[in-house]
Amino acid sequence: MIERELLGAVRESVHRDHDDLLSAGLGLAGLRAKPPAFTDPTAPSAQQLRRRAIHASWAGIADLGPLGGYGSVYGAVPNVPGREYSAFARLPGARAPHRVLLQVPDDFDAKARCLVVAPASGSRGVYGAIALAGAWGLPRGCAVVYTDKGAGSGYFDLDSDSGVALDGTRAQRGEAVLEFEPAVPAGLHGIAIKHAHSQDNPEADWGRHVLQAARFGLAMLERALPAQAPFSPANTRIIAAGLSNGAGAVLQAAGLDDAGLLAGVVALEPNVHVAGHGRALYDYVSEAALLLPCALLDARFDAVPLARLQGAHPPAWLARCAGLRADGLVNGDSVAAQARSALEQLHASGWQDATLATAASTTTFDLWRAVGATYASAYLRAAPAAMPCGFSFAALSAAGLPEAAAPALRAAWWSDASGIAPGAGVMLLGGVEAGADPTRPGVDCLRALWNDASEGAQALHAAVAASAAHLPRADLPIVVAQGEQDGLLPIEFSSAPYVAALQAAGRAPVYWRVPHAQHFDAFLAMPGFGERHVPLLPYGYAALDALWAHLHAGAPMPASRRYATRPRGAGALEAGMLGW
Repeated sequence: MIERELLGAVRESVHRDHDDLLSAGLGLAGLRAKPPAFTDPTAPSAQQLRRRAIHASWAGIADLGPLGGYGSVYGAVPNVPGREYSAFARLPGARAPHRVLLQVPDDFDAKARCLVVAPASGSRGVYGAIALAGAWGLPRGCAVVYTDKGAGSGYFDLDSDSGVALDGTRAQRGEAVLEFEPAVPAGLHGIAIKHAHSQDNPEADWGRHVLQAARFGLAMLERALPAQAPFSPANTRIIAAGLSNGAGAVLQAAGLDDAGLLAGVVALEPNVHVAGHGRALYDYVSEAALLLPCALLDARFDAVPLARLQGAHPPAWLARCAGLRADGLVNGDSVAAQARSALEQLHASGWQDATLATAASTTTFDLWRAVGATYASAYLRAAPAAMPCGFSFAALSAAGLPEAAAPALRAAWWSDASGIAPGAGVMLLGGVEAGADPTRPGVDCLRALWNDASEGAQALHAAVAASAAHLPRADLPIVVAQGEQDGLLPIEFSSAPYVAALQAAGRAPVYWRVPHAQHFDAFLAMPGFGERHVPLLPYGYAALDALWAHLHAGAPMPASRRYATRPRGAGALEAGMLGW
């Protein structure tokens, strides 16, 4: 059955010795180093692209800094030889495929057969969950199957009419089956990104992507290990594990798994909402994009990392307060009063100070606007030429003007890009005007798509509703863990209301709350972050250990709890700081 869902042939590759499954031969030291170079930057080999994509996926998710404790307090990166099976799969009715990839270790445990399904975090490429699922599953003999869940880094370049082939290299339209190949009018310039431009609203199908990837994994296990066939949920334990958007995807899959494919689920910091519970991502993202630049000028955030520019208020944030006051959206005749008014509005809509503080980094890096533009385009099923609010994606010249992307830039997108612009030389354009607060027009437009009664807003609300998670079956073991200082997916809007909804319906998920943990473990290597926070990834490994002990040895599921964590301060992370 899965063969009918695939586009083109399955690619098999062998990864042993200095090119293993878990780190492409880099090991922990190599993952901590700079990205591996390409021999020819304009035409890297498939092997070089894979190695750099794995490096980027680790660097974007895990705290590999010298004080972070990875490899000493928790986690490891052993050499795991094996094979990979990759393909493009398409859901019925979808315009664009999602990339699926199975890793089968040579030491696959035939006595305790295990398949981990791992959707990528954020909008990342197919290896986007390797630091969680691969690092836990591969060394213990589990196979791991990944999916980019309809997003990913297979950018299509409109100027060269080229996209990404199955092996990660670039190819012209018509020369190969491509990861993403939009229909575009002649003469259109710029860059198309699958999450924003597939016209599929992929978030509504995240759960289906996970379940389809699980079926692909079982089918490829039969191809890889024919002497052990058949593989099915009856004889192979299937665990779905993800973080951030990947966690939202596994919880969506749990609510759709009527056939009983999944044996258990682990979700870290999930982007999830249930109808009538919590707030949808687009709602609080567009609200944060509008109000946070002003609210963060409140004196309580003076010592927060990235909330000040060389100790001073960022000029654009000052202009945001003034503009909001002029439009009657905040009160007060001083910056302090206007910031307090914006902060009061955020408090009234549910934001907590702990999450607002780490949301300063998201604001400084302009992630609210970037996420809002991408999701609005996805929800409205926009083509590359018709993104809402005048947004578009393109490379820029040294003078800051749109230009065709250089060959070396295009070649590195698949390995380096996160699936959300700006990044990897791809910029978010549009929705700006000259002035002290240039991004305000686009932000206003994004917020109006949530608040007004226009046809576009109604379509967006319908698309968001389609992405809501459903209740899982009553006997499905689920562990949800989230940091209480998550400033991107606030715990008060995501996991807490999701767990409450399950409990109200008679389910019993395990819920771990982690004080001092925020959303981006990778940020902990930055000054000001590691001193204040603990990583969340160790709790993902612990959750998987506990779930496996339950499934394989019959141990009881662990209790829900709030960990007694301590921030690490200026020194290195110690195990006791995690509150074990």
